[in-house]
Amino acid sequence: MHIFKFGGASVKDANGVKNILEVLRQTGLDNKIIVVSAMGKTTNALEKVVDNYFNNKSALPYCIQDSVLFHEHIATELFPKGHSVFHKIQELFDELKGFLAWNKSPQYDFVYDQVVCYGELLSTTIISAFLTEKDIKNHWIDARDLIKTDSSNRDARVHWEQTQNNIKPTIKKKTTYITQGFIGSDENNFTTTLGREGSDYTGAIFAYCLGAESLTIWKDVQGVLNGDPRVFENTQLLHKISYEEAIELAFYGASVIHPKTLQPLQRKEIPLFVKSFLNPKEKGTEVSKGQKLVPEIPCYIVKKNQVLISLSSLDFSFMMEDNIGEVFQLLGKYKMKVDLIQNSAISFSVCIHNKFNNLDALLKHLKAKFKVKATQNVSLYTIRHFNDTVLRSFEKDKTVLLKQVMQNTAQLVTQN
Repeated sequence: MHIFKFGGASVKDANGVKNILEVLRQTGLDNKIIVVSAMGKTTNALEKVVDNYFNNKSALPYCIQDSVLFHEHIATELFPKGHSVFHKIQELFDELKGFLAWNKSPQYDFVYDQVVCYGELLSTTIISAFLTEKDIKNHWIDARDLIKTDSSNRDARVHWEQTQNNIKPTIKKKTTYITQGFIGSDENNFTTTLGREGSDYTGAIFAYCLGAESLTIWKDVQGVLNGDPRVFENTQLLHKISYEEAIELAFYGASVIHPKTLQPLQRKEIPLFVKSFLNPKEKGTEVSKGQKLVPEIPCYIVKKNQVLISLSSLDFSFMMEDNIGEVFQLLGKYKMKVDLIQNSAISFSVCIHNKFNNLDALLKHLKAKFKVKATQNVSLYTIRHFNDTVLRSFEKDKTVLLKQVMQNTAQLVTQN
């Protein structure tokens, strides 16, 4: 079994849907599970629906209608007038409206998961119908019936044994399946999501549970590059990456591979391929067991919109284990993703991602016990496999607030 994952950029319009058919024709039709993200910027549009639901209900109908029109426009370019897919699209939006009408939960994260999942449900419904229209037999499956998780909305943890027991008897050989990335369900069958960009992770879950031949992530780039070409100049293709190196790159924030995708693949040594959906015959990048990096060149990663927090004790005493332990408890309590740590005898600094907008509450708590300085909107740069020349060149013309250099990795927090 081969797992193919197509992201939002690859299905942003009707031509993208048609291109999935072309990729399948070039790579083979049988023994495929096709995992699909929401189309284009649909997740962003549905996040706006959630925001309006809580903050501006008068705008809600117009916001939903924009998404209806977007999907109907794509379907109009793919199907003849009166095709049953238009009814299915309307049914899904009716479900969404129904949830918003009867929901009583005030929990933002719960509502978020129940709403944004419709992006994937819509994209897979359209793609499955299109392949059927082109005489490609396929089975549409609801990932929420198979992938079971805890109830941690927006970043759910997979119940692996239950998920594997669901997936293995469902998936048959010599068949093509279409399913959703990003989503699962908890023990009460409420929808959960696996974190932004979690469709890659969904592909890895299916690959692990089935002992798949490979997972291929289809992108609008030729493979994994040594930096984001939208940020860094003269980027180069990495032909091969070891699991360990890919996990390091993902940990530091490389956006091509989801951080949670690699561990299940490594456990069963299932190779991951990152390829261009525009040139499916090209080799792209292979992530597998073996040599760390081919070619071995510096890799550049940036995380923007970070917060640098510097702490010291109010009485200038040492920052000891008990102080630092308390800080980490608070970071955990307020769901802060820690991307860099640096400490000295009397100070402690962390660079964090304020994903859940809890910064004000965290700072208020910290200021009760520490002297606190918080610098918002900073950028965290990471360079893997750097050398002194590369680092000096990179620091030029940047205001560096904090610098940390290890054997293979340099990190710099800079003021934007």
